[in-house]
Amino acid sequence: MTRYKHPAKKARLIKAARNTKWAPMFAIIKKFGVGKKIHPSHLGMKRSWRRNKLKV
Repeated sequence: MTRYKHPAKKARLIKAARNTKWAPMFAIIKKFGVGKKIHPSHLGMKRSWRRNKLKV
């Protein structure tokens, strides 16, 4: 990657880095209910640098 990153591109990369985490458990309970057993990554895009490439 280049030494200098444009601020807009840097902001998009920072936002994409936040998409690699699981959703919090309270959000899963709120969306799907208490009795549901569902994987935490279903509430958003769980991204990996290997699987999904960014279009930035």
